[in-house]
Amino acid sequence: MSDPTVVDVHVHLFADAADPMRDGYEIWEYGALPTVEFGERRGTIDDLVDSLAGGPCAHCVVLGMFVPDAEMAEGRRSLEAVGRTMDKLEEAQLRRSLPDRLRDYNRWVLATANASTDLTALIAADPSVLGGEAGAEHLRAAAEDGARGIKVHPVLQGFLPDDPRMEPTYTACEELGLTVLSHSGSTPTAPQFADPFAFSAVMEAHPRLHLLLAHLGGACWHHVREFAATFPAVSFDLCEIIAWTGAPGAPTAEELGLLIHDIGPDRVLFGTDFPWYELDRTIDQLMELPHLSDEERRGILGENAIRRMGLLLDDTAR
Repeated sequence: MSDPTVVDVHVHLFADAADPMRDGYEIWEYGALPTVEFGERRGTIDDLVDSLAGGPCAHCVVLGMFVPDAEMAEGRRSLEAVGRTMDKLEEAQLRRSLPDRLRDYNRWVLATANASTDLTALIAADPSVLGGEAGAEHLRAAAEDGARGIKVHPVLQGFLPDDPRMEPTYTACEELGLTVLSHSGSTPTAPQFADPFAFSAVMEAHPRLHLLLAHLGGACWHHVREFAATFPAVSFDLCEIIAWTGAPGAPTAEELGLLIHDIGPDRVLFGTDFPWYELDRTIDQLMELPHLSDEERRGILGENAIRRMGLLLDDTAR
C-alpha cells in the first residue's frame, strides 16, 4: 500500500512571530494534563514551510482568525507603548476601522495561501464586524480568489452560531459548496457559544452546508454522537482534543477511538492546530487510537478532507 496523502485542515498562521494570540490562547476546558506536548514554533509562514519540508504532509488548510476584542486590545497596547491611553474618540475610530482591517487581513491570508500550491485558505468571518450581505459579498469575492470557506470562533468572537447576521454568509457557503470551519467546545458560563447543538438551527436551515466542527466537540465531546446522528452532513476535525486524551474533561484514547468509529471515520478530518501542536506527534497519536482500521486512518489523514472540502492538490504533492 502506498503512503497515505496527509492533509492538515487546521493550521493557524501569524504575520508576526510576536503576535500575542500565539501565547495568549489559554486552553482550559479539558483540565490539567502535565504530559501534553506543545509545539514551539511561532506560526509564521516560514515556520510552516520549515515544518512541511521533507515531511509527510501534502497540503494544509490555513485558517483566518479575526477577533475584534483582540484588535481593540492591540490598539490600546500600541498607544500604551508610547505612554498614551486611548481616548473615546480614538477607540470609536479604531472600532469603525475593523471592517477594513478584516478585509485587509483576509487579503493577507489569501495571498499567503495562493503563493503556494500546498496551501488552501479559509478566510475569517465575524458578524459584528462584517455581517449580513456585506459579509456574504466579501466571501464571494474571496472565493473567486481561491478561498474554500470561512473560519469562525464563536467563543472568542462572542456570537451564537445562529446569529442572523451570519445567515447570508451561510447561504453563500451552501450555494458555493464552501466549508464553515468552527471552533467547538465549552465556555465557562452560559451561553454555550460552541457546543455542537448550538449549530442545530444553522444545519436545520442549511442541510447541505458543509459544517466542519473543530476538536470533535472539545470538552462537549459527549454531545457529538447525538449531534452527528442528527445532522449527517457535518464533519469534525480531531486537532487539539487528540493531544489532551486522558485529561479530566477529555476522552481517553479508548473513548476517542470509539467516538470516531461510532460517528463514522469518513466524517473525521486530520488537523494539528499548528503552531500549538506538531504534525508528526499528531500523526503518531492518531495511529495509536484503537477501533480504527488502516483504511479508516488513511481516510482521516487526508482522503476525507479532499472529498469533503473539495480540495485540489498539486499533482506533485508528497
